[in-house]
Amino acid sequence: MRAVLLCALGLALAMPAMAQTSTASPHGALKVDCATCHLAESWKPVRIGKGFDHAKWGFGLDGAHATASCRACHASLDFAGAKSECASCHADVHRSELGSDCARCHNTRSFLDRAQMARGHQQTRFPLAGTHRTADCEACHLPAAQGNMQYAGLSTYCVSCHQQDYAAARNPDHVAGGLPQTCEQCHSSSLWNRGFNHDGTAFPLTGAHRATPCVQCHLNGQYTGTPTQCVDCHQDDYDASVTPPHSQVGFGTDCASCHRTTAWGTGFDHNLTAFPLTGMHKTTPCAQCHVNNVFRGLPHLCVDCHQTDFDNPTNPGHTAASFPTTCEGCHSTNAWQPATFD
Repeated sequence: MRAVLLCALGLALAMPAMAQTSTASPHGALKVDCATCHLAESWKPVRIGKGFDHAKWGFGLDGAHATASCRACHASLDFAGAKSECASCHADVHRSELGSDCARCHNTRSFLDRAQMARGHQQTRFPLAGTHRTADCEACHLPAAQGNMQYAGLSTYCVSCHQQDYAAARNPDHVAGGLPQTCEQCHSSSLWNRGFNHDGTAFPLTGAHRATPCVQCHLNGQYTGTPTQCVDCHQDDYDASVTPPHSQVGFGTDCASCHRTTAWGTGFDHNLTAFPLTGMHKTTPCAQCHVNNVFRGLPHLCVDCHQTDFDNPTNPGHTAASFPTTCEGCHSTNAWQPATFD
């Protein structure tokens, strides 16, 4: 009986000591009631209660993080020691080329949010415009030697990505024609074809030149060093002219002095000569004054063309009356009659 009492007394003394003993938490400094994640019926599987708020520990779960398994981020049971930097869970495939702020391009909603990446691209030295906005990243950021995408140090020149387009062009043949590799002179990011603005060259297009096929002036696919003088393209027109025959008469080859790009018909301004045309002279055929296609050195006194008109009158007879040959004293270019002698 004494033995039983001693045993009972020993157990009674030992129980308080056992109650004060606690097992060290495998979760480090995380001070959370075990019942928040574990059940009395079974230690595993872990069932996180609704009362647990991840945000209270400095990292709220949203987007894809809300459905990720705990062990995907918490590789060890020391939950309090888990880091919150993106790179601690996500390998930096950019090899630190783009810095450590992953949120500039990525978000928890979608790791490959191309819309957000495009917005971030606008802050670089190559803002995206036109079809570049919808191009696949891989189309420009080609794999580097180690097999990863390359982002830093890429050239921003068009030809860096479009060298094959330049070499394959046939209409016109860019290589054979010696066209420069400054693609933006003819193309834009919105429209690859027919974006060339001829007005930006030394020969702006006006009139009929705007509708003239390129090959009509750029023979043999030659687009550089093309002469810009009218006669360089219109020598045959100059030589073939008959009314008047330009070559025979000795006209200069400055076509623009008589012709315009809006129409090939003569646009010669007689008022720029020493004999401006007024009145009836404006509608007189050129050949009536320029007899035998003589266009240079012509006299410009009235009587030089109107000698017969001076000799023939009888009422009064100009010669008999010894009238002077200054016709403009009585006549005007608006009408030969009536005379208005003052």
